Amino acid sequence: MAARKALIVLAHSERTSFNYAMKEAAVEALKGKQWEVTVSDLYAMNFNPVISRKDITGKLKDPENFQYPVESVLAYKEGRLSPDIVAEQKKLEAADLVIFQFPLQWFGVPAILKGWFERVLVGEFAYSYAAMYEQGPFRKKKAVLSITTGGSDSMYSLQGVHGDMNIILWPIQSGTLHFCGFQVLEPQLTYSIGHVPADARLQILEGWKKRLENIWDETPLYFAPSSFFDLNFQGGFLMKKEVQEEQKNKKFGLSVGHHLGKSIPTDNQVKARK
Repeated sequence: MAARKALIVLAHSERTSFNYAMKEAAVEALKGKQWEVTVSDLYAMNFNPVISRKDITGKLKDPENFQYPVESVLAYKEGRLSPDIVAEQKKLEAADLVIFQFPLQWFGVPAILKGWFERVLVGEFAYSYAAMYEQGPFRKKKAVLSITTGGSDSMYSLQGVHGDMNIILWPIQSGTLHFCGFQVLEPQLTYSIGHVPADARLQILEGWKKRLENIWDETPLYFAPSSFFDLNFQGGFLMKKEVQEEQKNKKFGLSVGHHLGKSIPTDNQVKARK
């Protein structure tokens, strides 16, 4: 059987950072289990995060009224995307598992990683309205966010000053990764890393390596299946009436985004259903 392949996308500028150490630990652990590992160190690559006309080579369809989504889809189909985008798409195509390693910044991903999403995950390559969420192009791939934070875990709790971490994770895990079809695994959350002593940091790294030994066998997070919705413009892509009826007497909503005005299932974006 061919070795599984992993892609690690690192979004931190410093080699002395804990994010870099987590990346190194991941490479070591996965290679130890005979994975083939590729790394996209976005800062080291000087990756350009800004979408522009330069992302398309050759003649534009409508240079007078440039529309990035239209032009990038056409360029993808015709093999006219810029070489740096194509290189990342090839890495992504080859990967079974993708690890995104980054520090939480302003409740989201660093700008360089946001730009990677915007430039690499173009329409028809990563998604389409005909094939999205669990039907998406990357449905056989798995993804995991490995995130460090400045704040403590209590700050991101239900009663914490920053609010529920599950809410913060939803746009990235559902709106980006699962939208493209990824099976999203439980995030690796490392809180308040700037205040963690050296010995505890080593324990975190060892725990991460231990988890990665069997990460392929983990259960993905739960998202409401697309079969719950009328996936057409006539139906407005709304939840089917029979599904709404079925959910009426349930205590909790389906997920963070599909809460149906009820309590959100506990740790919906942090823990997989048992």
